Amino acid sequence: MTSPEVIIIGSGIGGATMAATLAATGKRILILERGEHLAPSAQDRSDKAIFAEGFFRPKEEWLDGEGKPFNPGNYYYVGGNSKFYGAVLVRYRREDFAPLAHMGGVTPGWPITYDELEPCYGLAEKMYEVRGRIGQDPTEPPHSTLYPHPPVPDEPPIAALRGRLTKVGLHPSSLPLGVDLAGWLARARTPWDAFPDTTGGKMDAETAALKKALLHDNVQLRTKAQVTRLHSGAEGKITSVELASGEVLSATIVVLAAGAVQTAALLLASANADHPKGLANSSDQVGRNFMNHNCSAVLALHPLWTNDSIYQKTLMVNDYYLTGGPKGEPLGNIQLLGKISGTILRASTTMPRFVANWVARHSVDLYAMSEDLPNPESRVTLKAGQIVLDWKRSNWEAHLALVAKLKAKLRQAGYPIVLSRAFDRRTPSHQCGTARMGKEARTSVVDTFCRAHDHANLFITDASVLPTSAAVNPALTVAALAIRAAHHLTKTKLN
Repeated sequence: MTSPEVIIIGSGIGGATMAATLAATGKRILILERGEHLAPSAQDRSDKAIFAEGFFRPKEEWLDGEGKPFNPGNYYYVGGNSKFYGAVLVRYRREDFAPLAHMGGVTPGWPITYDELEPCYGLAEKMYEVRGRIGQDPTEPPHSTLYPHPPVPDEPPIAALRGRLTKVGLHPSSLPLGVDLAGWLARARTPWDAFPDTTGGKMDAETAALKKALLHDNVQLRTKAQVTRLHSGAEGKITSVELASGEVLSATIVVLAAGAVQTAALLLASANADHPKGLANSSDQVGRNFMNHNCSAVLALHPLWTNDSIYQKTLMVNDYYLTGGPKGEPLGNIQLLGKISGTILRASTTMPRFVANWVARHSVDLYAMSEDLPNPESRVTLKAGQIVLDWKRSNWEAHLALVAKLKAKLRQAGYPIVLSRAFDRRTPSHQCGTARMGKEARTSVVDTFCRAHDHANLFITDASVLPTSAAVNPALTVAALAIRAAHHLTKTKLN
């Protein structure tokens, strides 16, 4: 490729969706990915390799707010973290875009409405071939399009769970999923949640978006191309990007989609005389407002019932999404985890082997998720070039209330034993918020089309731009925002 006109940094959901949407413009697009392609291996469907040995985890350390090192759960491969995601592609609810009073505070709302983003949600569902069904969930926002495919079917134990939850007054609905079930199970009969996709059975960023973009001759992907710095000129525009190798590349448009932590770190690392606090940071908001959902695993057991599900992850419950707190505050989303095994349980608990295997055989495994509220002191910074992630967890009381209500309903539904365990900071539960979107340059990093206020040719299209975390998986919203940004770029003739 001759000199690119658009450089996209990162091949995850935001970067790959941007590339796929811009590909038909004919503009020369270069995607830079620090990692390599995941290849099929003995480890990619091994619960021991993934959960006990951490085979795919990065060989790096970040510091927490107390200066203690930890190994983050981020992944650096073509397709980004989506290679390991649970393939849940659910829309934020309409109410998520307006200020909401939570037990832990009031969210600020968004500078755009659900209705403004809704058409792009439909396009993202089409791109990621979402399986789902409208009309089951009372919190479902309006859809102008149907899901491209019917929902992934419940396995018999999950169909029984759906019936039991309905009998106790809940409204279980089918999870919107990006999974080709036959294709996934053809490789091996395992869950997909947290398992890497190496054969295209999961509609991740590589499978659903990047491969489509690369069908165009004007789109090129470079792997092992880590960007370490952005350079800006006198007019404020980004003039070039610098790789770890020392190579410098230039383009008319630069799209940053490295993930909420790495995007903030790169902007901060790119400080210069004109921008001493980092690029795109005249507001001092880069790295701030980090959010990471409050999450717990909840296991429901009956000693006489067994669960022989393979994948399990097909339903969600949103009865407490908009209410349920002592004053009617929102509590969060409930959905199924991928089916756990005794090996997975032993990797995170001190259970003896026979106990873990028994629990796994008899449990139905759920995931309770509550909103983490934006806080400017919850932030990403750099210390001698090393990432410092000081996560200030918020709204924890709401999460405890959600877990308590879920446990009570599960017992009412016939499960006498219900266990729960919160996820800690090593689990990347939908990191977002470090380059927030807003209409005013003094209080935000990007505008409503994801263009940086400070640099007219810089766009940010990953989860860092999300003003709030809501209480559902953010992948589809990131894809929708990337499509919206790409359409804006096209209408403005990429200048």
